[in-house]
Amino acid sequence: MAGIDHAPPPFFKQGPAPLALLTFYIAVSLAIFVVDLRFQSLELLRQSIALIVDPVQRVAQTPGSLVDYAASYLQGMRGLQQENNALKHAQLSTAPNLQRLAQLEAENERLRKLLSVKEREKANGQVTQILYTARDPFSRKIIVDKGQQAGIVAGQPAIDETGVVGQVTRVFPFSAEITLITDKDQVVPVQIVRSGQRSVVFGLGNGQLELRYMPANADIQIGDVLVTSGLDGIYLPGFPVAKIVNIERDSAYSFARIFCVPIAGVENFGEVMVLDPRQPLPPAPPQSSGRPTSSDKPGLGGKKKKSAGKGN
Repeated sequence: MAGIDHAPPPFFKQGPAPLALLTFYIAVSLAIFVVDLRFQSLELLRQSIALIVDPVQRVAQTPGSLVDYAASYLQGMRGLQQENNALKHAQLSTAPNLQRLAQLEAENERLRKLLSVKEREKANGQVTQILYTARDPFSRKIIVDKGQQAGIVAGQPAIDETGVVGQVTRVFPFSAEITLITDKDQVVPVQIVRSGQRSVVFGLGNGQLELRYMPANADIQIGDVLVTSGLDGIYLPGFPVAKIVNIERDSAYSFARIFCVPIAGVENFGEVMVLDPRQPLPPAPPQSSGRPTSSDKPGLGGKKKKSAGKGN
């Protein structure tokens, strides 16, 4: 029969033994591993394979990236809509106050013109960058990056966006020293906003201030805000200085001990604004030297002259 003599297909041909093939492949793998480890000969091949596989990986990751981008986009749109609604609500809530403020400012300006009252000075200045703090750990001083070349002079007040920070005490060609209001040697004349009472605050050197020379029965409350009174000729009036946090009253003493914390970020932030020097105040009138003389009393001089005339 012709079919019996037909040769078997190549699939069924017998080759090397499986154990021999395994041994051969293990030897080739070890040889390639040793050669690559010793001479780095397959680095170029790896880079070529990575260059070919990278686009495939990017294409495979594209659906997941698109899903993540769409989710973040929708979440951002939702957040922006909520923020927009909140801003609209805040604008509507503050609109009456803003309108009243504009009306009050216009009315104040009109009244000042009617009464011929001089307008307050404008608060102008220049922003400075804090370079470093003073080396003395017991002082509250900072060094800023502007000095004589920028027109800074000693005595200029320094503020931030919330209130008074301190005062320029020393000036160098390219820097200046600012003593903070919490320093033990710093004094600021202030006024209580609620009651209008005037006094001075002293720095304590520990980050707090003390309002002194206030009677024990004075109308002072915790939470009262202190602003500059402007009586020293250095600070413009109306800048926030401190807030009262503790009051100690003792009937044995004439004055109360009142502790405050600064409103401005005295120990924070990295920039302060140095205000321009204030316009000088008019000189104070001379004080009386004691009991008035006979020539100062009205009418006495005329009587003496009349008596002198009768004697002649």
